[in-house]
Amino acid sequence: MYGWIWRHLPGDTWLKALISVALVLGVVYLLFQFVFPWAEPLLPFNDVTVDENVGMGAGTGMGAGMGALNGSTGAAL
Repeated sequence: MYGWIWRHLPGDTWLKALISVALVLGVVYLLFQFVFPWAEPLLPFNDVTVDENVGMGAGTGMGAGMGALNGSTGAAL
């Protein structure tokens, strides 16, 4: 596909390269201005599946192990 585009661009190598860069920048502009804003509400970026309170209880998670290493009663640091 890229070879087909390159062969159909007018001019010599430098002009083809300049036109190719302009085409790529145009596609990127269209994606950021129109396609990505349209698709953003459809993507599940705000669907968080991790609970913030998991492992926060006394004597659970990393706090118990760290307390045992420090010689304390096992309370979280």
